[in-house]
Amino acid sequence: MFKNKEFRMMVIISAAFTAVISICGYALCGISAFLISVLSGGVLTVLFAITTKKRYEAIGDLNTYLEKVLAGSEVPDILDQEEGELSLLRTNIYKATSALKYQKELLAKDKTALSDAIADISHQLKTPLTSMMVMNDLLKTEEQKDRRIEFLRTQSNQLDRMNWLIQTLLKLSKIDAGTIEMKPEVIRADVLMEEVIKPFEIQMDLKNIRYSCDAADELLKCDRNWTVEAIQNIVKNCIEHLEDGGMLHVFTNDTNIYSDIVIEDNGCGIAEEDLPHIFERFYKGKNAGKDSVGIGLALAKTIVNSQHGDILAESVPGEGTRFSVRFYKTII
Repeated sequence: MFKNKEFRMMVIISAAFTAVISICGYALCGISAFLISVLSGGVLTVLFAITTKKRYEAIGDLNTYLEKVLAGSEVPDILDQEEGELSLLRTNIYKATSALKYQKELLAKDKTALSDAIADISHQLKTPLTSMMVMNDLLKTEEQKDRRIEFLRTQSNQLDRMNWLIQTLLKLSKIDAGTIEMKPEVIRADVLMEEVIKPFEIQMDLKNIRYSCDAADELLKCDRNWTVEAIQNIVKNCIEHLEDGGMLHVFTNDTNIYSDIVIEDNGCGIAEEDLPHIFERFYKGKNAGKDSVGIGLALAKTIVNSQHGDILAESVPGEGTRFSVRFYKTII
Protein backbone atom coordinates (compact mmCIF):
# COMPACT_ATOMS: atom_id res chain seq x y z
CA MET A 1 0.00 0.00 0.00
CA PHE A 2 2.88 2.41 0.87
CA LYS A 3 4.39 1.70 -2.53
CA ASN A 4 1.49 3.57 -4.08
CA LYS A 5 2.55 7.08 -5.04
CA GLU A 6 -0.88 8.62 -4.50
CA PHE A 7 -1.21 7.09 -1.02
CA ARG A 8 2.20 8.38 0.03
CA MET A 9 1.32 11.84 -1.28
CA MET A 10 -1.97 11.88 0.67
CA VAL A 11 -0.15 10.86 3.90
CA ILE A 12 2.48 13.57 3.41
CA ILE A 13 -0.18 16.21 2.71
CA SER A 14 -2.17 15.06 5.77
CA ALA A 15 0.91 15.21 8.00
CA ALA A 16 1.90 18.64 6.67
CA PHE A 17 -1.63 19.98 7.11
CA THR A 18 -1.79 18.58 10.66
CA ALA A 19 1.56 20.18 11.50
CA VAL A 20 0.47 23.57 10.16
CA ILE A 21 -2.83 23.49 12.06
CA SER A 22 -1.11 22.31 15.23
CA ILE A 23 1.48 25.12 15.10
CA CYS A 24 -1.19 27.71 14.41
CA GLY A 25 -3.31 26.34 17.25
CA TYR A 26 -0.35 26.45 19.64
CA ALA A 27 0.44 30.04 18.61
CA LEU A 28 -3.14 31.19 19.04
CA CYS A 29 -4.56 29.04 21.86
CA GLY A 30 -1.66 27.35 23.58
CA ILE A 31 -0.63 23.76 24.23
CA SER A 32 -4.20 22.40 24.51
CA ALA A 33 -5.05 23.44 20.94
CA PHE A 34 -1.74 22.01 19.77
CA LEU A 35 -2.41 18.58 21.32
CA ILE A 36 -6.00 18.47 20.04
CA SER A 37 -4.86 19.35 16.52
CA VAL A 38 -2.12 16.70 16.55
CA LEU A 39 -4.46 14.05 17.95
CA SER A 40 -7.25 14.87 15.50
CA GLY A 41 -4.87 14.86 12.53
CA GLY A 42 -3.34 11.56 13.62
CA VAL A 43 -6.74 9.91 14.08
CA LEU A 44 -7.93 11.13 10.69
CA THR A 45 -4.74 9.92 9.03
CA VAL A 46 -5.05 6.48 10.65
CA LEU A 47 -8.71 6.21 9.62
CA PHE A 48 -7.75 7.20 6.08
CA ALA A 49 -5.01 4.54 6.05
CA ILE A 50 -7.37 1.84 7.36
CA THR A 51 -10.07 2.74 4.82
CA THR A 52 -7.56 2.81 2.02
CA LYS A 53 -6.15 -0.57 3.10
CA LYS A 54 -9.61 -2.12 2.98
CA ARG A 55 -10.17 -0.69 -0.48
CA TYR A 56 -6.85 -2.14 -1.62
CA GLU A 57 -7.80 -5.52 -0.18
CA ALA A 58 -11.15 -5.41 -2.00
CA ILE A 59 -9.41 -4.47 -5.25
CA GLY A 60 -6.92 -7.30 -4.65
CA ASP A 61 -9.80 -9.75 -4.20
CA LEU A 62 -11.31 -8.57 -7.48
CA ASN A 63 -7.95 -8.97 -9.19
CA THR A 64 -7.62 -12.52 -7.85
CA TYR A 65 -11.18 -13.25 -9.00
CA LEU A 66 -10.41 -12.02 -12.52
CA GLU A 67 -7.20 -14.08 -12.62
CA LYS A 68 -9.21 -17.20 -11.78
CA VAL A 69 -11.74 -16.33 -14.48
CA LEU A 70 -9.00 -15.86 -17.08
CA ALA A 71 -7.43 -19.16 -15.99
CA GLY A 72 -10.73 -20.94 -16.57
CA SER A 73 -11.13 -22.03 -12.94
CA GLU A 74 -14.43 -22.38 -11.14
CA VAL A 75 -15.03 -19.15 -9.25
CA PRO A 76 -17.50 -18.33 -6.45
CA ASP A 77 -20.24 -15.74 -6.71
CA ILE A 78 -19.19 -12.26 -5.58
CA LEU A 79 -22.55 -10.51 -5.41
CA ASP A 80 -23.20 -8.38 -2.34
CA GLN A 81 -25.85 -5.94 -1.17
CA GLU A 82 -23.52 -3.06 -0.26
CA GLU A 83 -23.44 0.28 -2.05
CA GLY A 84 -20.49 2.17 -3.45
CA GLU A 85 -18.17 2.26 -6.45
CA LEU A 86 -16.39 -1.01 -5.62
CA SER A 87 -19.66 -2.81 -4.98
CA LEU A 88 -20.99 -1.60 -8.33
CA LEU A 89 -17.76 -2.67 -10.04
CA ARG A 90 -17.92 -6.04 -8.28
CA THR A 91 -21.49 -6.59 -9.47
CA ASN A 92 -20.66 -5.65 -13.06
CA ILE A 93 -17.63 -7.95 -13.05
CA TYR A 94 -19.85 -10.75 -11.78
CA LYS A 95 -22.35 -10.09 -14.56
CA ALA A 96 -19.56 -10.15 -17.15
CA THR A 97 -18.09 -13.38 -15.79
CA SER A 98 -21.53 -14.98 -15.61
CA ALA A 99 -22.09 -14.10 -19.27
CA LEU A 100 -18.67 -15.54 -20.16
CA LYS A 101 -19.44 -18.69 -18.18
CA TYR A 102 -22.76 -19.08 -19.99
CA GLN A 103 -21.07 -18.63 -23.36
CA LYS A 104 -18.48 -21.19 -22.37
CA GLU A 105 -21.22 -23.68 -21.50
CA LEU A 106 -22.94 -23.00 -24.82
CA LEU A 107 -19.69 -23.57 -26.69
CA ALA A 108 -19.18 -26.84 -24.82
CA LYS A 109 -22.70 -27.95 -25.71
CA ASP A 110 -22.18 -26.92 -29.35
CA LYS A 111 -18.92 -28.84 -29.43
CA THR A 112 -20.63 -31.95 -28.07
CA ALA A 113 -23.54 -31.53 -30.48
CA LEU A 114 -21.14 -31.09 -33.40
CA SER A 115 -19.24 -34.21 -32.39
CA ASP A 116 -22.48 -36.19 -32.13
CA ALA A 117 -23.70 -34.82 -35.47
CA ILE A 118 -20.47 -35.77 -37.20
CA ALA A 119 -20.72 -39.28 -35.74
CA ASP A 120 -24.35 -39.56 -36.90
CA ILE A 121 -23.52 -38.25 -40.38
CA SER A 122 -20.62 -40.67 -40.67
CA HIS A 123 -22.89 -43.52 -39.67
CA GLN A 124 -25.61 -42.49 -42.14
CA LEU A 125 -23.14 -42.16 -45.02
CA LYS A 126 -21.29 -45.35 -44.14
CA THR A 127 -24.27 -47.61 -44.92
CA PRO A 128 -24.86 -46.49 -48.53
CA LEU A 129 -21.12 -46.24 -49.16
CA THR A 130 -20.60 -49.81 -47.99
CA SER A 131 -23.47 -50.98 -50.19
CA MET A 132 -22.03 -49.17 -53.20
CA MET A 133 -18.58 -50.65 -52.62
CA VAL A 134 -20.08 -54.14 -52.51
CA MET A 135 -22.09 -53.49 -55.67
CA ASN A 136 -19.00 -52.11 -57.38
CA ASP A 137 -17.00 -55.27 -56.57
CA LEU A 138 -19.83 -57.45 -57.86
CA LEU A 139 -20.05 -55.45 -61.08
CA LYS A 140 -16.41 -56.27 -61.82
CA THR A 141 -17.13 -59.99 -61.96
CA GLU A 142 -20.82 -60.16 -62.93
CA GLU A 143 -21.40 -61.07 -66.57
CA GLN A 144 -25.22 -61.32 -66.66
CA LYS A 145 -26.72 -58.16 -68.03
CA ASP A 146 -29.84 -58.27 -65.85
CA ARG A 147 -27.79 -58.63 -62.68
CA ARG A 148 -25.50 -55.76 -63.71
CA ILE A 149 -28.54 -53.56 -64.32
CA GLU A 150 -29.88 -54.51 -60.89
CA PHE A 151 -26.57 -53.63 -59.23
CA LEU A 152 -26.44 -50.30 -61.07
CA ARG A 153 -30.01 -49.54 -60.00
CA THR A 154 -29.05 -50.25 -56.38
CA GLN A 155 -26.06 -47.94 -56.66
CA SER A 156 -28.23 -45.24 -58.16
CA ASN A 157 -30.69 -45.51 -55.26
CA GLN A 158 -27.88 -45.27 -52.73
CA LEU A 159 -26.44 -42.23 -54.52
CA ASP A 160 -29.87 -40.57 -54.40
CA ARG A 161 -30.08 -41.30 -50.70
CA MET A 162 -26.64 -39.82 -50.05
CA ASN A 163 -27.43 -36.77 -52.14
CA TRP A 164 -30.68 -36.20 -50.24
CA LEU A 165 -28.89 -36.56 -46.89
CA ILE A 166 -26.09 -34.17 -47.84
CA GLN A 167 -28.49 -31.57 -49.26
CA THR A 168 -30.68 -31.78 -46.15
CA LEU A 169 -27.71 -31.38 -43.84
CA LEU A 170 -26.54 -28.36 -45.82
CA LYS A 171 -29.97 -26.77 -45.49
CA LEU A 172 -30.00 -27.40 -41.75
CA SER A 173 -26.51 -25.95 -41.39
CA LYS A 174 -27.44 -22.80 -43.31
CA ILE A 175 -30.58 -22.27 -41.23
CA ASP A 176 -28.66 -22.89 -37.98
CA ALA A 177 -25.99 -20.41 -39.07
CA GLY A 178 -28.63 -17.79 -39.88
CA THR A 179 -27.43 -17.37 -43.46
CA ILE A 180 -30.87 -18.04 -44.95
CA GLU A 181 -33.33 -15.16 -44.96
CA MET A 182 -36.97 -16.17 -44.79
CA LYS A 183 -39.18 -14.12 -47.11
CA PRO A 184 -42.73 -14.27 -45.79
CA GLU A 185 -45.66 -13.70 -48.11
CA VAL A 186 -49.40 -14.14 -47.82
CA ILE A 187 -50.57 -17.33 -49.51
CA ARG A 188 -53.78 -19.36 -49.47
CA ALA A 189 -53.47 -22.61 -47.57
CA ASP A 190 -55.18 -24.67 -50.30
CA VAL A 191 -52.75 -23.35 -52.93
CA LEU A 192 -49.85 -24.16 -50.64
CA MET A 193 -51.12 -27.70 -50.10
CA GLU A 194 -51.56 -28.28 -53.83
CA GLU A 195 -47.87 -27.59 -54.26
CA VAL A 196 -47.03 -29.80 -51.28
CA ILE A 197 -49.03 -32.82 -52.45
CA LYS A 198 -48.11 -32.76 -56.13
CA PRO A 199 -44.82 -34.78 -55.83
CA PHE A 200 -46.65 -37.51 -53.86
CA GLU A 201 -49.64 -38.03 -56.16
CA ILE A 202 -48.24 -41.11 -57.93
CA GLN A 203 -47.04 -42.68 -54.67
CA MET A 204 -50.43 -42.06 -53.04
CA ASP A 205 -52.21 -43.47 -56.07
CA LEU A 206 -50.11 -46.65 -55.96
CA LYS A 207 -50.95 -47.15 -52.29
CA ASN A 208 -54.62 -46.18 -52.78
CA ILE A 209 -54.27 -43.45 -50.17
CA ARG A 210 -57.33 -41.24 -49.91
CA TYR A 211 -56.52 -37.56 -49.64
CA SER A 212 -58.82 -34.71 -48.65
CA CYS A 213 -58.10 -31.05 -47.99
CA ASP A 214 -60.43 -28.62 -46.19
CA ALA A 215 -58.10 -25.65 -46.33
CA ALA A 216 -60.78 -23.35 -47.81
CA ASP A 217 -59.51 -19.81 -48.35
CA GLU A 218 -57.40 -19.65 -45.21
CA LEU A 219 -54.49 -17.21 -45.58
CA LEU A 220 -51.04 -17.92 -44.19
CA LYS A 221 -48.05 -15.61 -43.91
CA CYS A 222 -44.90 -17.63 -44.46
CA ASP A 223 -41.97 -18.24 -46.78
CA ARG A 224 -43.61 -20.20 -49.58
CA ASN A 225 -40.71 -22.38 -50.76
CA TRP A 226 -39.33 -23.27 -47.35
CA THR A 227 -42.76 -23.93 -45.89
CA VAL A 228 -43.61 -26.24 -48.80
CA GLU A 229 -40.45 -28.20 -48.09
CA ALA A 230 -41.24 -28.40 -44.36
CA ILE A 231 -44.78 -29.68 -44.91
CA GLN A 232 -43.59 -32.08 -47.62
CA ASN A 233 -41.33 -33.73 -45.04
CA ILE A 234 -44.33 -34.16 -42.75
CA VAL A 235 -46.52 -35.55 -45.56
CA LYS A 236 -43.70 -37.91 -46.58
CA ASN A 237 -43.51 -39.19 -43.02
CA CYS A 238 -47.28 -39.73 -42.93
CA ILE A 239 -47.36 -41.60 -46.26
CA GLU A 240 -44.51 -43.88 -45.18
CA HIS A 241 -46.55 -44.96 -42.15
CA LEU A 242 -49.82 -45.47 -44.01
CA GLU A 243 -51.01 -48.88 -45.17
CA ASP A 244 -52.64 -49.39 -48.56
CA GLY A 245 -56.04 -47.73 -48.54
CA GLY A 246 -55.06 -45.33 -45.78
CA MET A 247 -56.35 -41.80 -45.30
CA LEU A 248 -54.56 -38.44 -45.26
CA HIS A 249 -56.62 -35.42 -44.26
CA VAL A 250 -55.61 -31.75 -44.16
CA PHE A 251 -57.53 -28.84 -42.67
CA THR A 252 -56.82 -25.39 -41.26
CA ASN A 253 -57.53 -23.42 -38.11
CA ASP A 254 -57.47 -19.68 -37.55
CA THR A 255 -57.39 -17.96 -34.17
CA ASN A 256 -56.46 -14.51 -32.90
CA ILE A 257 -53.04 -15.89 -31.97
CA TYR A 258 -52.10 -18.19 -34.82
CA SER A 259 -53.06 -19.85 -38.09
CA ASP A 260 -52.16 -23.47 -38.69
CA ILE A 261 -52.30 -26.34 -41.14
CA VAL A 262 -53.21 -29.68 -39.63
CA ILE A 263 -52.11 -32.91 -41.33
CA GLU A 264 -53.52 -36.11 -39.92
CA ASP A 265 -53.41 -39.75 -40.98
CA ASN A 266 -54.85 -43.05 -39.81
CA GLY A 267 -51.57 -44.93 -39.96
CA CYS A 268 -49.71 -46.96 -37.36
CA GLY A 269 -49.08 -43.94 -35.14
CA ILE A 270 -46.06 -43.08 -33.01
CA ALA A 271 -45.10 -44.90 -29.83
CA GLU A 272 -45.62 -42.87 -26.67
CA GLU A 273 -41.93 -43.01 -25.73
CA ASP A 274 -40.90 -41.87 -29.22
CA LEU A 275 -43.28 -38.91 -29.52
CA PRO A 276 -41.18 -36.39 -27.50
CA HIS A 277 -38.13 -37.13 -29.67
CA ILE A 278 -39.46 -37.28 -33.25
CA PHE A 279 -38.14 -33.79 -34.09
CA GLU A 280 -34.62 -34.57 -32.87
CA ARG A 281 -32.01 -34.98 -35.56
CA PHE A 282 -31.18 -38.58 -36.48
CA TYR A 283 -33.75 -39.96 -34.06
CA LYS A 284 -35.53 -43.05 -35.34
CA GLY A 285 -38.48 -44.49 -33.47
CA LYS A 286 -39.83 -48.01 -33.30
CA ASN A 287 -42.00 -47.58 -36.39
CA ALA A 288 -39.32 -45.92 -38.53
CA GLY A 289 -38.76 -47.41 -41.97
CA LYS A 290 -35.56 -49.29 -42.77
CA ASP A 291 -34.34 -46.44 -45.01
CA SER A 292 -35.27 -43.73 -42.55
CA VAL A 293 -32.50 -41.33 -41.60
CA GLY A 294 -34.40 -39.46 -38.91
CA ILE A 295 -33.78 -35.98 -40.23
CA GLY A 296 -36.87 -35.02 -42.28
CA LEU A 297 -39.02 -33.96 -39.33
CA ALA A 298 -36.03 -32.20 -37.76
CA LEU A 299 -35.63 -30.13 -40.92
CA ALA A 300 -39.36 -29.34 -40.96
CA LYS A 301 -39.25 -28.19 -37.34
CA THR A 302 -36.17 -26.04 -37.95
CA ILE A 303 -37.74 -24.36 -40.98
CA VAL A 304 -40.98 -23.52 -39.18
CA ASN A 305 -39.19 -22.39 -36.00
CA SER A 306 -37.04 -20.03 -38.06
CA GLN A 307 -40.29 -18.34 -39.13
CA HIS A 308 -41.34 -17.90 -35.48
CA GLY A 309 -43.74 -20.81 -35.82
CA ASP A 310 -43.93 -24.27 -34.35
CA ILE A 311 -44.91 -27.85 -35.17
CA LEU A 312 -46.92 -29.85 -32.67
CA ALA A 313 -47.51 -33.58 -32.90
CA GLU A 314 -49.93 -35.90 -31.18
CA SER A 315 -50.47 -39.56 -31.88
CA VAL A 316 -52.35 -42.64 -30.76
CA PRO A 317 -50.52 -45.88 -31.61
CA GLY A 318 -52.58 -47.95 -34.01
CA GLU A 319 -54.97 -45.09 -34.79
CA GLY A 320 -52.93 -42.35 -36.43
CA THR A 321 -50.95 -39.15 -36.03
CA ARG A 322 -51.76 -35.45 -36.24
CA PHE A 323 -49.24 -32.70 -37.04
CA SER A 324 -50.10 -29.04 -36.55
CA VAL A 325 -47.92 -26.56 -38.46
CA ARG A 326 -48.55 -23.33 -36.59
CA PHE A 327 -47.68 -19.76 -37.61
CA TYR A 328 -48.12 -17.13 -34.91
CA LYS A 329 -49.61 -13.77 -35.84
CA THR A 330 -47.79 -11.93 -33.06
CA ILE A 331 -44.26 -12.63 -31.92
CA ILE A 332 -44.13 -12.69 -28.14
